[in-house]
Amino acid sequence: MLGKEGRLFLLGYALAAIYEGPVTNLRYNLNEVVASLGCTVELQINNSRAAWRVSTAPLRAVFKDLMGSKESLRVKTKNISNSFKDLDAQVNSETDYTPENATSPEEAAQGAGTHQAMASRHHLSTQKMYELKTKLRCSNVVNQAILSCRRWFDKKHEQCMQRISVPLLNHLLCLPMKFKFFCGITKAMEVWCRSRIPVEGNFGQTYDSVNQSIQSLDGEFSATIDFKEEKQAGLLGHKTSWEHVSAGLRDYVRCQEARLEWALELLHVLLSCTFLIVLHASFSYMDSYNGDIRFDNIYISTYFCQIDERRKKLGKRTLLPLRKAEKRTVIFPYDPTIQASEMRNVVKELTETLPVLLLLVVLCVLDWALYSIFDTIRHNSFLQYSFHSSHKLEVKVGGDSMLARLLRKTIGALNTSSETVVESNNMPCLPQPVCLNARAYLRTGLPTGLLVCLCLLQAFSYRLRRVVAAFYFPKRHHLVDILYRRCPLLRYWLRRRCVVCQAPETPDSYVCLTPDCEAVYCMSCWDDMRQRCPVCTSQEELSSSAYSDSNDDTVYAE
Repeated sequence: MLGKEGRLFLLGYALAAIYEGPVTNLRYNLNEVVASLGCTVELQINNSRAAWRVSTAPLRAVFKDLMGSKESLRVKTKNISNSFKDLDAQVNSETDYTPENATSPEEAAQGAGTHQAMASRHHLSTQKMYELKTKLRCSNVVNQAILSCRRWFDKKHEQCMQRISVPLLNHLLCLPMKFKFFCGITKAMEVWCRSRIPVEGNFGQTYDSVNQSIQSLDGEFSATIDFKEEKQAGLLGHKTSWEHVSAGLRDYVRCQEARLEWALELLHVLLSCTFLIVLHASFSYMDSYNGDIRFDNIYISTYFCQIDERRKKLGKRTLLPLRKAEKRTVIFPYDPTIQASEMRNVVKELTETLPVLLLLVVLCVLDWALYSIFDTIRHNSFLQYSFHSSHKLEVKVGGDSMLARLLRKTIGALNTSSETVVESNNMPCLPQPVCLNARAYLRTGLPTGLLVCLCLLQAFSYRLRRVVAAFYFPKRHHLVDILYRRCPLLRYWLRRRCVVCQAPETPDSYVCLTPDCEAVYCMSCWDDMRQRCPVCTSQEELSSSAYSDSNDDTVYAE
């Protein structure tokens, strides 16, 4: 529990503390920002909708008035159409230049020439057509004047001949009445008339526009407003309205949070099963301790010192005190410092704990930084919306004509006035971030700190594994041996066992001849040990190439 397996169990609590601390606070602050964004968008839309409704209220009122005055407008437009027929008949009239009223062949010829001038009128514009008609009427007036002048001369000549009865004298005196060529002076008026026609330059265009408008007025007056609503894909992948943007964002965030919660619950369950790893490591150490005499056998224990002291008394070669180079490969259990064999493992465990520590530091710094940013936004992003709308439109149309009355009926509907004041602010939409206090940071960092401490305590806790295993699985059965030596009467019921295979003692078993040892071996195990007792034989002799089948040195058991 105090080793790497226990740290894995503690890692679950460290991750849970990190999640309940900065991660949960980060999630809450981010949710506040998301809700603030959704609320801001909805507030902007509502303000824009209100401004649009206020701005279009006069226009909607105008259309409403126009729709209400539909019947009266139809009557007035009908009267205007009837009044326009007189002007239309005048413009389209072909009188005053037709040869219908000619009384003489000469007048008929002039009238025919005037009529032929209108043969190509169909491809002319209204302006050109009316100018041509005016010119023809002017020419017709001049021609009529010339004809009238000539008829006057003829009439006066006839009256003169009747008054003067003298045959020769009457011709002489009535000769001036034959000067009909003086009537040609009227042709000068035709030149003046053609160069100064009293027709405005935009008369034809105005007439066409008015004529088209009058023809349109003949139809039924109607006004309709069509609204077309287009559905677009929203942020969540389905069709939604802008009114539900904030709610949709909140639902999306809740869905993601539910998935994260499910994943964390699964991770919590998996981490709760880490105690199985602790049990597996314990049984694995026990099996290795009972199956391999060299396993984790690098401790200079009290028993080792007793063996070395006993060899010294017998005059045999001893190992203590160790040289400096030899101290790097063994561990002194009572030394309060971390030794070389243990330091390599401690550095490795600290390196494995470093990602969790970095994760804690990064999340705490990120949480503090985001809180500072969001808090700054909350204190410096207050906005107040003030919408003032003042509308007053007045159109005055003077006159008593029919067109003036029509304009007063139509354009007069624009005479509207309104005044609106809308006040709002974004205070409900500002984010409300939460900052973790010192107690929350301490509660978050405590499990991670325990992980680091366990990395340092592992060197000392691992020294106890050998002691615990030796207590429950001793290499010699001291109680049985003591009773066997001290109580000869109990030897019949006490049966010692082989220190290697734990087989019961038989008459063929071998008993070590070393004083105070008397370890029991079955013959097969004694042969396997090459007839050397590992209980009373030094480690140096056992680990030499002459008495060892393994080339591996005893190392620190991780």
